[in-house]
Amino acid sequence: MKTLKEQTDAKIAAGRKAKPEFMQGVDDIIAKAKAFEEGKDALKIGNKAIDFELPNPKGQLISLPGLLEKGPVVVTFYRGSWCPYCNLQLRALQAKLDDIQKLGATLVAISPEVPDDSLTENEISKMEFTVLSDQDAKVARQYGVAWEVPKFLMEHMRVDRGLDLKTINNGNANVLPIPATFILGTDGMVKWNYVNVDYRTRSEPDEIIDALKSMS
Repeated sequence: MKTLKEQTDAKIAAGRKAKPEFMQGVDDIIAKAKAFEEGKDALKIGNKAIDFELPNPKGQLISLPGLLEKGPVVVTFYRGSWCPYCNLQLRALQAKLDDIQKLGATLVAISPEVPDDSLTENEISKMEFTVLSDQDAKVARQYGVAWEVPKFLMEHMRVDRGLDLKTINNGNANVLPIPATFILGTDGMVKWNYVNVDYRTRSEPDEIIDALKSMS
């Protein structure tokens, strides 16, 4: 099985071949974001995680303290079910979910998407981990991983992809989470993290598993 990086690299390569000008524009935006250190305020290892309570696709409120009672929690922020890189990442995590759960951890995926009937029909909602909705990106902001999407990308999503983020996210039209993953110990402290403003790159599931093993 290919690693997540191999899969995302292949998608990036395909994008460069199909739409070289667009991908160059993305490269420029990411370079600028890195220069301005977007994501520098993300929670660090040793920081106390901020508690949250968010709805799942059925509208049930799920709280971080409740999850931590069961063991460590892996929190991953993703942009939405419409994002192909997010889908690659979450499929890869689903494939390793048994390994994560055997280490006593709960996997939680958070995006700004609305928890309604349309969400329950997509691929992500059928996966066997907890999916939560952070419509206003409030939790993403608290974790230091909210990003105001540049107009270039907003226009691409609206024109080329036909995406209406204002509807998808119930009013939040231009703030998405930086792809980020945090492992939280039962004491609520951040034990491991991965934050990268380049939405085309993600942490490997095996890295998460290794970090959980080191906590055991």
